[in-house]
Amino acid sequence: MISRVLVADLPRHVGERVRIAGWVHRRRQLKSVTFVVVRDRSGLGQVVVAGSGGPPEETVIEVEGLVTANPRAPGGFEVTEPSVGLLSEPAEPPPFDLYRPSLRASLPTVLDNAALALRHPRLKEVFTIAAASVAGFRSALDGLGFTETQTPKIVSSATESGVNVFGIDYFGERAFLAQSPQFYKQALVGVFERVYEVGPVFRAEPHDTARHLAQYTSLDAELGFVEDHHDVMTVLREAVAGMAAAVPASGVVVPEEIPEIHFADAQDLIARLSGEDPRGEPDLAPAHERLLSDWALRTHGSEFLFVTGYPMAKRPFYTHPDPERPAYSNSFDLLFRGLELVTGGQRLHRYADYVTALAVRGESAEPYRDYLDVFAHGMPPHGGFALGLERWTARLLGLPNVRQATLFPRDLHRLAP
Repeated sequence: MISRVLVADLPRHVGERVRIAGWVHRRRQLKSVTFVVVRDRSGLGQVVVAGSGGPPEETVIEVEGLVTANPRAPGGFEVTEPSVGLLSEPAEPPPFDLYRPSLRASLPTVLDNAALALRHPRLKEVFTIAAASVAGFRSALDGLGFTETQTPKIVSSATESGVNVFGIDYFGERAFLAQSPQFYKQALVGVFERVYEVGPVFRAEPHDTARHLAQYTSLDAELGFVEDHHDVMTVLREAVAGMAAAVPASGVVVPEEIPEIHFADAQDLIARLSGEDPRGEPDLAPAHERLLSDWALRTHGSEFLFVTGYPMAKRPFYTHPDPERPAYSNSFDLLFRGLELVTGGQRLHRYADYVTALAVRGESAEPYRDYLDVFAHGMPPHGGFALGLERWTARLLGLPNVRQATLFPRDLHRLAP
C-alpha cells in the first residue's frame, strides 16, 4: 500500500500517485465531474472525481490518485484519476455547514456540538494558537532554568480560601478540586528553586460572564531567591514574550520593560480620567482595567500594563506585604488589552509570618499544617504568578467570550459535552 501523504505535502509529489485520507469537507457537483475537498490535520486538498455523487460531507475517506498542478485548486494542486474508499459509514449531516468560511451558528449551538464545531478550520486554529502559546511559555521558562512539575488536583484543604471550591467525596473523606497548584509549587521551590506547571484549576465562582470559567488552564510559575515581586515580574515578561513569539502572526509586541503603576496611583488616575472615585475599593472593576489599559497604550505605546501593590485585604494570606507600606502588598496584576491576564507577587517565606497572617485573618493554622511545616525547614524569599491560558488566547485573537478559547467549557450552566 502507498504510504499516506498529508494534503499540505501534495506540491512535493506532482506527477506521482499518492494516498491521502481525511474528511469530506465539501462536495461541488457539476454535470460530468465532482470536486471533493478533503480535510486532514494539515489543511484542505481537492480531489477530482468523474461523474456525480460520492460520500456526504464529514465522511472519512481515503483516496489514491495522481497529483496534478492546478492553480484554481486549493493550494494549487489536486488529486486526479482517483480511487475513493470509505473508512467509515457515510456521515450524518452536522447541525451547521463546516465548509463555509465562518461557522453560522450561535455560541450555545457551537458549544453544544463542540466535537463537531471544532472541526471547522477557523475554530481549530484557535487551539493550534493556544498550543503554540503553551510551547512558547515552556520554552521561555526552560531557558531560564525552570523545571516543569505536575501536582495533585485533589487536595485536602482549599488553596485560596474556604469559598469558591468544589468539594468531593474522596473515599469517604472530604476533599476538594484544587483552585491552583499554589501550595505545591511553593514547596517545590525548596527542591528545584524554579518550577512551573501547565494544568487545570477549578473555581466554583458563581459568575456568568464572558471572562469566567469554572475550570480553566493555568500557567503557573514560582521562583526562589527573589529580592521582591519585581524579580517575578521580570520572569513573567520573558514568559509572555515567549508566548507572543510563538504566535508571530498575532503581531503582539511585548515591551522590553512593561510599564507599571501602583494600585493607589491607578485609583488616582481613574478618578482623574473618569470622574469616578474608586479610592477605598480593594480591587479594580473591569471598566477600570479597560481604562488603565487605554491609558497605557496612549501614554506608553504598550498593550500590557503592570498594576502593583494591591491592598493586602484583597490578596491571599501568603502574600508578602510591602515593607514600607504594610497596607499594600508586594503583588501585581498584568493587564493585557483591557483585561487582567496574570496575578502574581512575592510570598511570605518565614514560618512565624504565616502563623501571624492566618491569625490576623481569624483562620486556624491547622488546615494548612502540611503546607506550613515546609516553611519551618528553611525556604528562600520567593514569588510567582499564574496566567490563564483561555484569557490569553481570547485576548490575543480578539474573541469576545473566553468560552470561544475553551475546548469544552465548564461554567455556571455547562457540564457537557
